[in-house]
Amino acid sequence: MSTDPVAAPCCPLARHLGKITTVAVLALAAIIAVNSLRADDKERPEAEQAAASQPPQGAVLLFDGKDLSKWQKPDGGPAPWKVENGYMEVRGGDIITKDKFRDCRIHIEFMPPDMGPQAKGQARGNSGVYVMNAYEIQVLDSYGLPKLEMGDCASIYSKKIPDKNAAKPPGQWQTYDMEFKAPKFDASGKKVANGRITIVWNGQKVHDNVEIDGPCPGGAPETPQGGAIRLQDHGNPVRFRNIWVVPGDAKQ
Repeated sequence: MSTDPVAAPCCPLARHLGKITTVAVLALAAIIAVNSLRADDKERPEAEQAAASQPPQGAVLLFDGKDLSKWQKPDGGPAPWKVENGYMEVRGGDIITKDKFRDCRIHIEFMPPDMGPQAKGQARGNSGVYVMNAYEIQVLDSYGLPKLEMGDCASIYSKKIPDKNAAKPPGQWQTYDMEFKAPKFDASGKKVANGRITIVWNGQKVHDNVEIDGPCPGGAPETPQGGAIRLQDHGNPVRFRNIWVVPGDAKQ
């Protein structure tokens, strides 16, 4: 016969309360863990966050967060933009790539600043990305706009409004992924086919193989040799990072 003490039976209410307490403790632990991860993510340096989008094989890395060695002023002088914390910030005029491109894929990340409630229209964190130095893809704070107009973010400036508004709030990093087909020219140098572009903005396709009939305002003339990528200084402290191009003849 066993001499071990017999545990007193537990009432159903006590068992139920015990289960609730256990569930509550586990839920609280999960909330603490998630908040900790969010806090860690906010504290990660900009250069580390940019590493999440790596250039593919065959890409030409145009800006890795360290220097502006692949860029220059349009007159050939050194690029004057500020570089820090893995990004470059607009200052001192437009900059262009030293290399020229034709058919290519382009990845670029940008951050329009919050210019405050007094800023309207084209004064809301304005810049632009010129493809082949001819066609401007607008950079602007267009977050929350119910209807996009010509000149809002992701517009092919003066040519076409994006199909939808995929803007993030100002002060957050955004992305353009572009597929560009350069215009075609015959042996005499006459253009025989317009350029075309597809643009994915923050993961959403907003231009699908759009034909571009000529340069945008401020763009350089179209040429058989292609052109540089140009980043515009429109007087606002827009930031850029993680810029790469895959030329059309690159091995994939």
